[in-house]
Amino acid sequence: MNLFNIIAILITLSAAFSYINYRYIRLPTSIGMMLIALLMSLSLIALKQFHLDLVPRVALLLESINFSDTLMNGMLSFLLFAGALHININDLARQKWVITFLATFGVLFSTVIIGYASFWVLGRFGIELPLIYCMLFGALISPTDPIAVLGILKTAGVSKSLETKIAGESLFNDGVGVVVFIVILGIATGGHQVSFGGVLELLASEVLGGIIFGLLAGALAFLLLRNVDDYHVEILITLALVTGGYALAHVLHVSGPIAIVVAGLLIGNQGRLLAMSDKTREHLDMFWELVDEILNGVLFVLIGLEVLVLTLSMNYIVSGVFIIPIVLLARFISVGLPVTILRLKREFSPNVVRIMTWGGLRGGISIALALSLPVGLERDTILTSTYIVVVFSILVQGLTISRMVRQVSDT
Repeated sequence: MNLFNIIAILITLSAAFSYINYRYIRLPTSIGMMLIALLMSLSLIALKQFHLDLVPRVALLLESINFSDTLMNGMLSFLLFAGALHININDLARQKWVITFLATFGVLFSTVIIGYASFWVLGRFGIELPLIYCMLFGALISPTDPIAVLGILKTAGVSKSLETKIAGESLFNDGVGVVVFIVILGIATGGHQVSFGGVLELLASEVLGGIIFGLLAGALAFLLLRNVDDYHVEILITLALVTGGYALAHVLHVSGPIAIVVAGLLIGNQGRLLAMSDKTREHLDMFWELVDEILNGVLFVLIGLEVLVLTLSMNYIVSGVFIIPIVLLARFISVGLPVTILRLKREFSPNVVRIMTWGGLRGGISIALALSLPVGLERDTILTSTYIVVVFSILVQGLTISRMVRQVSDT
C-alpha cells in the first residue's frame, strides 16, 4: 500500500472517530478516539466467531505503517516541539532539580523495580521470560510519555508548579529511558559488551549531546527568525528546525527527542519574546496547535488499532493485568524517594507524590519501543504487557486524574 493511501485511511478514521466522540461520547478528544479505535479492533476480532475475518487486512495495513518507525522517527519530533513551545522556561528552571532527579534516577529505580517484580509475576503464570528481558520491559515502560501527559494536563486542572514538574519530567525522561533501553537491549541480544564507563559515555553523548545540539539548532533558528518579519517564512523555519534538527541529531548520534525539546523551549520563550511579532506568534501558535491535535489524534487511533497485532493468549493478558499495580508501585517509589530527599531543602504540596504517580501516563513511545524488539516469544510477552499497561494508563488514569486532583484539593 502506498504512502498516500495509508495517510488517507488514517486521517479519514481519525476524522470519523473524532466526530463520533464529539457528538456522542464527549470524552477528551484523544482518549475518545483511542477508545473508539480499540472497540472497533475488538469488534473485528469478535467477528472471527462468525467466520468474517477482517483482521489480517487491517493487520497488513498496520504492518505497512510500521508504528515504531512512524512514531520514533516521524511524529515524535513534531509532538515534542509543539509541547515544549508552550512551557515557560522560568517555571521549568525553578523545578530543575525535581525534574532532573525524576528523569534520571527515577527512571533507573523504576526500571529495576519493574524488572524484578514482573519477572516474579510472569513466572507465577508459567511465562519464562529471562530477567534481562524483564529489565528491558522495565526500561521501556518506566518513562512517562510526553504526548499522553501533555494532552491530559490541558484539562486536569493541576497547579502550575505541579504541571511544570509533570510536563518537564515527561519531556526529558523519554530520552534517558531510550538510552537505558538501548543498553539493556544490547545485553539481552548479545549485541555488545556493556561496561559502566560505556553506559556513562552513551548517556553523555546522547543526553548531553542532545542538549548541546538542541541549543545550537535553536539558536540558529532564533537568529533566522530575528531577521524575518513574515509568518509564512517563520513557520517554515520552525518546521525546518523540527525535521532537519531531528534528522541531523540521529546522524550525529545524539538524542533527537531531547534536542527538539531544548530547541522548542528556546523558540517558545526567547524566540517568542524577542524574535516574533504579535501576528507571527498568533499564526505560529495556531499552526503548531493544529499539528499537535492532528498528530495526537492519529497516534491515539493507531494505539487503539495496534491490539490487532498482539498475541492475545489468556496467560499474557492476565499477567499483563497483574503488572499494572507493579508499574504504579514502581512509579510511586521512584517519585516518592526523590521528593522525600528534596523535601529537606524545599517545600512540596502534600499530595504531590500521589498526583504525580497517577498522572505519570504511559503512551505510544512505550509501544513503539516494544514493537522495535526482535520477533520472538520475548517480544510477544513484552508487547502484550506494554499494551495493557498503556491502555489502562490512558483510559483509566487519564480519565480520572482530574477527579483525583479535585478530591485532594478539597481535603
